[in-house]
Amino acid sequence: MQIQPYLFFNGRCEEALEFYRRALGAEVEQIVRMKESPDGPPPDLPADWENKVMHASFSVQGVQILVSDGMASGEPNFQGFSLAISVPDKAAVDRLFNGLAEGGQVEMPPGETFWSPRFGMVRDRFGLGWMVMATPQ
Repeated sequence: MQIQPYLFFNGRCEEALEFYRRALGAEVEQIVRMKESPDGPPPDLPADWENKVMHASFSVQGVQILVSDGMASGEPNFQGFSLAISVPDKAAVDRLFNGLAEGGQVEMPPGETFWSPRFGMVRDRFGLGWMVMATPQ
């Protein structure tokens, strides 16, 4: 069994893929556009959404994340969860945290905690929460 996050960016998926490529070094593995569906675009699809992302996947540090534009239901709404990234050192925390914070909102700047030598929380420009931490040595 495998559990994976599947995130809906409501029209901003391609922007998100490029952002995570820059901020996290994400590798985009697949992109399927609405017009490329074997069944054709969904019947209630807005006219200008044929090139939007029906399904895509990217990986960060070997972990695959699935994404889509969804069905034009407003701004992305990521409530009640965060994605956590564990890295081997403090410098990597700062690099990833700063990349994710670009255009976003810092919730807890990186610092030492009782569980990690460097831990920080940020909500990125899409409203997605991230916790970035160094693995204790």
